[in-house]
Amino acid sequence: MQVIFSYLPYVLVTTFTPGPNNLMTLYVVSNLGWRRGLRVIFGIAFGFLCVMFSCAIFCHELSIYVPKLVDALKYVGAIYIAWLAIHIAASKPEDTHDGVMTFWSGFILSITNVKVILYLMTLFTAYIIPSGAGFFEILLHGIFIICVSTVSWTMWGLAGGLLQKFLAKYYRPFNIAMGIILLWCAISIFRM
Repeated sequence: MQVIFSYLPYVLVTTFTPGPNNLMTLYVVSNLGWRRGLRVIFGIAFGFLCVMFSCAIFCHELSIYVPKLVDALKYVGAIYIAWLAIHIAASKPEDTHDGVMTFWSGFILSITNVKVILYLMTLFTAYIIPSGAGFFEILLHGIFIICVSTVSWTMWGLAGGLLQKFLAKYYRPFNIAMGIILLWCAISIFRM
């Protein structure tokens, strides 16, 4: 339990600050509503779950290869985020339900999200594994992390849902702003 309190500030700050997953959640709920936006959010959650379990289970073995893996995923993720940013900035409200806003777009965003990968690798290598956590404890920490992340996505989605009518009226400036923020995320990944 003490290890949770040692990493909780890191988890809260990293989980609730804007990043590709949170911005996408805000975007899809504000443009599609909860019902249609859930498919993208489920994709984000499933991608996060896959990355989290991969990091948790294989962190010791991957520590030798982490720099190479992070570098490769960093550029793949940045390219995908840039492509998504351009699509969002150029889209119209009726465009938001096309093939881009799917479970798989959320999944790909999440598994290529360098913020998530670095966040989880740091969490497991700096806090959880050094505390002597065994396999079962690592899984319990993973469940806790998923719970915190779900609260974050829900809050970002609620913000999108509450602002849905306002954002429908001002979709162009909002889409351009979201696209610029995502493009900034992609550029900052390349500059790492």
